[in-house]
Amino acid sequence: MAAAGCVEIWTAPAGDDSRATAHALLLSLAGTLVADPVLRHTANGRPEIDGLAVSLSHSRSQVAVAARRTGTVGIDLEDVYPRSVSDLARRWFDADELEWTAGDLLAFLRLWTAKEAVGKALGVGLRDSGLRRRVPFDDGPVESVPGLYVVRLPLEDAVLAVALDDPCEIVLTEHHGTALRSTVRSRTSFPVVVRGN
Repeated sequence: MAAAGCVEIWTAPAGDDSRATAHALLLSLAGTLVADPVLRHTANGRPEIDGLAVSLSHSRSQVAVAARRTGTVGIDLEDVYPRSVSDLARRWFDADELEWTAGDLLAFLRLWTAKEAVGKALGVGLRDSGLRRRVPFDDGPVESVPGLYVVRLPLEDAVLAVALDDPCEIVLTEHHGTALRSTVRSRTSFPVVVRGN
């Protein structure tokens, strides 16, 4: 069981139906935190489970889900594979963001996932100019949304961002095989524990 205020994030391969995989993984995670979780969605599609703040994201190859007992949380995941993102960047990013990303795919994905994670934490997604919302280039506070922080987490072949409202331990569990490893990462100002199984 996670400590109060701690954020639990689980990732897994997407399988044939990434949305269904994400829902099943979120229910499994929620079951470690509350009894008999029931997954519902708001009218705008946001997932809800009584007694928890939850978020999910899915890509073609992976899914990520997050849950915590208190506070807010939003996550976003994007696969890393060769593609052109310059048109999207020019459409949605301001001059400083364009300069920072400078056509670099990983920089673009770090910024994009942070914007998505913040929107999910706020419960509005990318509505209300979500892609125009300023987020930090590196981990840290979101100046445009006082009290919210963005942290990027290490994943193989993907970029994962989490937005949350207080600094607490983040536990990332990667479901991808039979080996179990546990490592403490300190690349952010937030304590991050990475587990794999």
